[in-house]
Amino acid sequence: MSSKQKFDIAVIGAGPGGYVAAIKGAQMGKKVALIEKEFLGGTCLNVGCIPSKTLLSNASLFHKIKHCEDFGIQIDNVSFNYGKMKERKDQVVSKIRGSLGALLKSNGITVFQGMAQFQSPKELKVKGKDSALIHADKIIIATGSEPIDIPSFPCDHDRILNSTSALELTELPKSIAIIGGGYIGCEFASLFKEFGVEVTIIEALPMIVAAQGKTISDALSSAFKKRGINLKTNTAVEKIEKKKNSLLIHFKGGESLEVDKAIVSVGRRLNPEKLSLENAGLKPGPKGAIEVNDKMETAVPGIYAIGDITAIAMLAHVASHQGIVAAANACGQEAHLHYNAIPAVIFTHPEIAMVGLTKEEAEEKGLNIQVGTFPFQALGKSVATNETDGFAQVISDQQTGEIYGAQVVGHEASAMIAEMALAINNELTLDCVIDTIHAHPTIPEAWLEASLLANETPIHFPPKIKPRG
Repeated sequence: MSSKQKFDIAVIGAGPGGYVAAIKGAQMGKKVALIEKEFLGGTCLNVGCIPSKTLLSNASLFHKIKHCEDFGIQIDNVSFNYGKMKERKDQVVSKIRGSLGALLKSNGITVFQGMAQFQSPKELKVKGKDSALIHADKIIIATGSEPIDIPSFPCDHDRILNSTSALELTELPKSIAIIGGGYIGCEFASLFKEFGVEVTIIEALPMIVAAQGKTISDALSSAFKKRGINLKTNTAVEKIEKKKNSLLIHFKGGESLEVDKAIVSVGRRLNPEKLSLENAGLKPGPKGAIEVNDKMETAVPGIYAIGDITAIAMLAHVASHQGIVAAANACGQEAHLHYNAIPAVIFTHPEIAMVGLTKEEAEEKGLNIQVGTFPFQALGKSVATNETDGFAQVISDQQTGEIYGAQVVGHEASAMIAEMALAINNELTLDCVIDTIHAHPTIPEAWLEASLLANETPIHFPPKIKPRG
């Protein structure tokens, strides 16, 4: 092993939190080391956001082609090659990973490939392709998470898959069971159903995407049932029996379901065990989370934690923002993080996006709210593009009009949510949206219409019928 190398900042993990923190630190004039045990980009780039959305973009195009006759376009004998789709996914990941490597190099960041372990609060030993002993004045932990494996039916990555191995399929099964109805499971359901796979979602809770609230769950459940996706809620899996050419999934209560393959998608676990945190004086919580304040500081001065390992909000864009805040503080510039305007997107068909409080959360907090919900069926651009499923909904304070939350289900939801994230982050009101000229005809006009509805002054929707006094 070479002699000790000295850096101002060392970042453990090159996912969307870690590499952003490294770049921010380098931009502020610091000498930065970035340590990654596998691939640059972490889970998001390699086995998460990017590959899954690449495959979902294939599904979206295939969906349009199948419905092209609605637009007067005739295409005969439409088919697909899923193996080539998987190849395209790999090419996309490889291209972005290469670009990221070049970006880090252009910022003068030293990348180490290996596993990092604390030797002391300011020392790290790296074991792997690049073995090294690193001294850093400040250290940022960004080690992410990994799929949960269930001991009673562990993934074999052949017939029982997790979210990582499901992305490696080159041929589609005739039937698949998805165990877990969270957003990851629902995205896989949407993907495989589009290509003709018989899909069943098995969820132990009373509804799918339960964390997103009843309004979203009801909308997605309705859309899934219309597409022929089978939903089995309030259903727990007891065991999975491997037969010669299939799987027999046994439910608690005696029922069973026979399928070709299964995807276990019941959440993600934190993985701090290999970091030797005790050598740094850090003790993670019961589920492995490292506690931080709003400056991303841990209990040990000079050590920060960001991303999934904090268990605050396990989303790539939150990790990136936390990385910027942590790096700024590590460089001596005070920065704080606020979580009241975190956008989240589910890339199902239809797309779903939300930010801030749901109606149920606002009511639980005892807030006096008004809700404006505008259906895409009443929006000109949606009718013109034949994308009329869904709605845009705004939650606001009844007295002040301050926007507390927003949800959108339907076409372009992922792009739509940015306007409401900006509004909530800056404590804007319904009047701010109403007084902003929205281009016509566009999908974001739905926010204007939803705000007008919440304000009880609708333009393109019938008014509420008020009782005669």
